[in-house]
Amino acid sequence: MSVLTVKNVTHGYGARQILDNVSFRLLKGEHVALVGANGEGKSTFLNIIIGNLHPDEGTVEWSNRVIVGYLDQHSVLNPGTTIRDNLRLAFSHLFNLEQEMFNSYEKMGEVDGDEMTKMLEDAAEIQNILDSSGFYTIDAKIDQVAQGLGLTDIGLDSFVDQLSGGQRTKVLLTKLLLQNPTILILDEPTNYLDVNHIEWLKNYLNNYENAFILVSHDIPFLNEVCNLIYHVKNCELTRYVGNYDEFARLYDLKQQQFEKSYERQQKEIEVLEDFIARNKARVATRGMANSRAKKLDKMDIIEKPREKSKPAFRFKEGKTPSRVLIEAKDLIIGYDSPLTKPISFEIERGKKIAICGVNGLGKSTLLKTMLGIIQPISGTVRFGENVIPGYFQQEDHKDNINTALEELWKEFPSLSNHEARTELARCGLTTDNIMSPMRVLSGGENAKVRLCKILLKEHNLLILDEPTNHLDVDAKEELEKAIREFKGTVIIVSHEPYFYESFITDVWNVENWTTKIV
Repeated sequence: MSVLTVKNVTHGYGARQILDNVSFRLLKGEHVALVGANGEGKSTFLNIIIGNLHPDEGTVEWSNRVIVGYLDQHSVLNPGTTIRDNLRLAFSHLFNLEQEMFNSYEKMGEVDGDEMTKMLEDAAEIQNILDSSGFYTIDAKIDQVAQGLGLTDIGLDSFVDQLSGGQRTKVLLTKLLLQNPTILILDEPTNYLDVNHIEWLKNYLNNYENAFILVSHDIPFLNEVCNLIYHVKNCELTRYVGNYDEFARLYDLKQQQFEKSYERQQKEIEVLEDFIARNKARVATRGMANSRAKKLDKMDIIEKPREKSKPAFRFKEGKTPSRVLIEAKDLIIGYDSPLTKPISFEIERGKKIAICGVNGLGKSTLLKTMLGIIQPISGTVRFGENVIPGYFQQEDHKDNINTALEELWKEFPSLSNHEARTELARCGLTTDNIMSPMRVLSGGENAKVRLCKILLKEHNLLILDEPTNHLDVDAKEELEKAIREFKGTVIIVSHEPYFYESFITDVWNVENWTTKIV
């Protein structure tokens, strides 16, 4: 049974074509991954199917009585509300029913016998719905899912105004799962989840009986939860049966066959054109030349494969620093209250350190404290001599109206127009990306602009906070290679061990330092 049918959808922004005559069908129980490079149109496709965008051409049809739950990269929460307030909104329809039942009870003293009977029947029906929906165990259900995704570590009575972008995303995801929609649409759900919470979500999705559509660049995650892959590339959508590894195998095979067909046809065209050129002027062979020309005219020409330029990252290395780059003594980090016990450490030249542990224990806070962006609650942290840090922050300002080009010029005003464009293109950004405001770029395109600013300066210390969030597969592979080849010191926060395990020398687990119960 088809729950979603997309027919011949075409969409673009100005002169830029995003989707061209795309069709798609989602059947009940299918677990679909939507994959492709940054900027190819995955989020655009999701926005079209949920009705946030109207396609230039084509139709989108959902089956009757389908409840669609959507988590995107830019969802917001109402200020002044707590985490619990927002999670309880998942059951607002049940609270409305309860209020309707209470209103009926209040009015019963004012009606006659027949009306009283009808109101009692309505109230009994509502009571049955509330009982069967588990209305009186809502708080227990909230606690269960919130704990699975790490929200109880933050505190359900915390105001959402105080939350980081990653924590807000976790609230939205938890609320969505509590709603238990018939169709789930998830855009980068693992970006702000640590290993334990990704494992919990993985189990949830594997046991999910209905269909879902998932956008993610987390390959191990996709391999375990999806049985269908739809690949977005060059404005087209192609279906592959199996997990991501099977898609990659079939896609490589398809590309090899396509390239061989293209090369074979080019040789045939070359032979035909040569024969025509040599024989069209001779009376004896003119007929054969004309025959070859007709064959050439009727040939269905295979277009040369269009490959999107892949990013090329290389970190510039600054002068050699002192043996110890960062030294901390009896350091306690936090904001209003301590997040850690007193910790002491030294970071020596050439070390590549991964900081891991469940979310909410202070990984990003530790990085900012090292850099002096926030002050420690107590203790000291100091840099050694000649330390030149490069810092990649996990989040960017959502309201940044600068274009990618202006963002680069703001920090490097001496760059010429050609030089700035070349550097951005080297990071995998197209002309359209370069002239687009930062706030409308995809998460991966935005990250590439911020990486570009780090790549243009010399550093001997890289401090990277979740740098792979939103990056596509090619960009992740290139970033891993660049970090591995960087001869300086690296401190990285990441929830993807498979990304950093090839270059890391030490792993620090903040769970060993926390004041919280883990």
